[in-house]
Parts: sequence; structure tokens; C-alpha cells
Amino acid sequence: MTELPLGVSQPIVKLKRRTKPPADSPLGWIDAMSYGILILGSLAFLLPILFLFTGSLQSHSTSIAGRLHLIPNEWMVSNYPAAAAEMHFTRSLANTIFITALTMLGQIISGSLVGFGFARFKFPGRDALFLIMLATLMLPAQVTIIPQFLLFRSLGWVNSFLPLIVPAWFGAPFFIFLFRQAFLQIPDELIEAARLDGASWWKIYYRLILPLCKPVITVVAIYSFLAAWNDYLNPLVYLNDPSHATLALALASFKGEYGVTRPEYLLAATALTMLPCLVLFSLTQRLLVRSADAEASGTLP
Repeated sequence: MTELPLGVSQPIVKLKRRTKPPADSPLGWIDAMSYGILILGSLAFLLPILFLFTGSLQSHSTSIAGRLHLIPNEWMVSNYPAAAAEMHFTRSLANTIFITALTMLGQIISGSLVGFGFARFKFPGRDALFLIMLATLMLPAQVTIIPQFLLFRSLGWVNSFLPLIVPAWFGAPFFIFLFRQAFLQIPDELIEAARLDGASWWKIYYRLILPLCKPVITVVAIYSFLAAWNDYLNPLVYLNDPSHATLALALASFKGEYGVTRPEYLLAATALTMLPCLVLFSLTQRLLVRSADAEASGTLP
């Protein structure tokens, strides 16, 4: 220890005691009540889905009498192939997958490109154009359906899949907004470093920006998937040929024909139609939560 000058005392160093980590405290009454409310809310949402699947497996005599049981007395698995055959499920499923896949791809490509332009390029009127684009979110889809129908009819696209696919390749305001907000969170230093290395803007877009925004891409893909998969109004307006019917149209037609006489078939057809949406959500729910937390905290997903 070094000697201090006269009259200067040695500084006192206080050492903190290393405390043991607190043991797991018992669940408080507020936490217990919160979990109880969440469980009750989950049951309120899950019970209709559970009755849907159990009702689709019941016999005709039980379903026609309106006596649905939580556990079927007879497990009529044959309701599913019978309902699929009556509603031409395979043909409608192929049409829906074709429309949904191209719609998802168009929304991701167009939304990311336009969002990248709004986020990284400075040009006259950029902010005004962005505000005008956001203002279109307040317009309901029913307002533009007649002008769009007249336009597509003049192009000869009625009774084809083009009116359901082509608009997705011109961008949706909500998805463009999501991409722009995600791109703005990427540090400018990272973009400048790529530019100094000789990377073009196109290379920065698909080699640097998009890999960093996979959660946002997943969110846009899920939302566009659900919108295209469950869309009923647009296929009803543009598709007249039964061979072009989507699952939503086929299910509506099936309901009008068998909704009263064979309710178990209707429940089976409904379960078949919504099953891909449930599988997709169960596989991607973690990415949805991560993206929501990132948007709330203002950090990169």
C-alpha cells in the first residue's frame, strides 16, 4: 500500500456483499387473477373451434337433431371425404393456392420495393406522396370495387384470376408502411459501409436489407395469405365459372345446398377450409410476437 501525505487519511472502500439470488416467489393474487382471465379468454375463443371439429365428426342423426356433444358418440371420419367430394375441394383448393401464392409474392416484392424507396431515397415530394398513400387506408374497399370492375372489364380480365392477383403487385399501403418502418430502423452506417464496398442499391436491397427484415416479411406474408385465402367478395365479383371458384366461393355454395340438410358436412367443409390458416398461425406465432415486440420497442426485429 502506498503512503499518503500527512493529514490525508486512507480512503475507505466499501465492499458489497454478494447476495444470493432471491428464490422463486409464490404466485401473487394479481398474477393468478391475470392468468385466470387469460385462460377464460382462451377458452372463449377455443370452444367454438373445438365444437366445429367435434360437430364435423358426428353422425347425421345427431347433427340434424341439433344435439352437438363435446365428445362425439360416433366418430364419423367419413364426413370429411364426403364433404370434400361434394364441394369439389381439390379443384377449389388448387385455385386458392394459386391465387394466394402469387398474391403473397406480389405483396412482399412490391411492398418492400416501395418501402425501400420511401425509407432510403430522398426525392422531391416524398413525404407528401407518403401521406397521400397513408390517406388511402381510410378508403373502404367497397368504394373502389366498382371502378376496378369497370377497368378490369375493359381489359377483358373478368372471369379470370388476373383481377385477384395483379393488384397485389402494385403494393398495399399498410404493407408499404410496415416495410418502411422496418427499413428506417437499419443503421445508416451499415448502408454507407455497403456503398463504400461498391454495392449497388439493388444489391443492398436484396442482400442486406431483406435478410435483416425476415420477421416483417413473415408478418406481411401471413396477413396477405389470410386476406387472399378468406377473400369472398372479389372472387364473387370477378369469377363466374364454377371451375374457377375458390374455397370461399365453394364453401358459400356448399352452405346454400347442404347447410340445412347435412350440417355435419358443412362443419367438415368449414374445418377443411380453415385448417391451413390454423396450421400457418401455429407455425409462425413466434415471429409474429417478435415483430410486435420490435415495433413496440422501436428496435430492429
